[in-house]
Amino acid sequence: MHTVAVLALDHVVAADLATPVEVFGRTRLADGRRPYRVLVCAAAPQVASDTFTLVAPHGLEALREAGTIVVPGCSEGAAPPPPEVLDALRAAAAAGTRIASICVGAFTLAAAGLLDGLSATTHWTAAGRLARMFPRVDVRPDVLYVDNGRILTSAGAAAGLDLCLHLVRRDFGSAVAADSARLSVMPLEREGGQAQFISHARPPVPQGSRLEPVLSWIEDNLDQDVTLAELARRGGMSERTFSRRFREQTGTTPLQWLLRARVRRAQLLLETTDHGVERVAAQAGFGSATAFRERFKRVVGVTPQSYRSSFRSR
Repeated sequence: MHTVAVLALDHVVAADLATPVEVFGRTRLADGRRPYRVLVCAAAPQVASDTFTLVAPHGLEALREAGTIVVPGCSEGAAPPPPEVLDALRAAAAAGTRIASICVGAFTLAAAGLLDGLSATTHWTAAGRLARMFPRVDVRPDVLYVDNGRILTSAGAAAGLDLCLHLVRRDFGSAVAADSARLSVMPLEREGGQAQFISHARPPVPQGSRLEPVLSWIEDNLDQDVTLAELARRGGMSERTFSRRFREQTGTTPLQWLLRARVRRAQLLLETTDHGVERVAAQAGFGSATAFRERFKRVVGVTPQSYRSSFRSR
């Protein structure tokens, strides 16, 4: 069972708090099992909201056992997050925990330094302030959410639902996510001016990891026939050991990493060139334009043409 810890800070926005609790708490697999355990935690036993007082059943220790941490936003004028909260988030990130923010919860991640060098989003009314306060963050104000692999951010209001459903789809596939979307009376995918965006910056790995040169080699050879045997050889390990270490340090398999890297390369090409879909597919290492379109739509949430229409001008 995957544990989701929802972190409640003083003056937490009620809707931001309820969204992950409801989406993950109501998710069911095909056999009826609940795949998520949801824990609401806080730095103090009681959390003051603008309209109610919340008694948090768990403290910050819940962050250590979580596979995913969700940080809701707080209302304007709320005090900065306490040092112990920022330290706990940094420790969780260093341990490889997936961390997501909803709306202005991005300010908490940025204060912890977790968004440095990454793309991120927040409520459109707060995007300018986030960019001014944290200039090392690439703020994208016109997207629903940004998925950097282990660190994710969403825009405001209903975009928190989009982000949570995206995480369900990442964890358990489109069928389970579609069922959760129906329960939320929400479309699983939304297109348009706020099309979903996944940064084409490579997700980080632990500093000094033996995987770093292997991942760099992958990025330089995306258009080649990359095999597990070749990656394991370059990592100086057996295929079995390499696969295990890879998952431990990246949270995914070598094949999934390779496919995501190819999608990131395709995003960059779609944004910066006028190449046709067939050429983009070949340069990104996909065997055919059809396979490319299917994988791109599955990962990014929109077609290559829709993505180019939304981001080409940037």
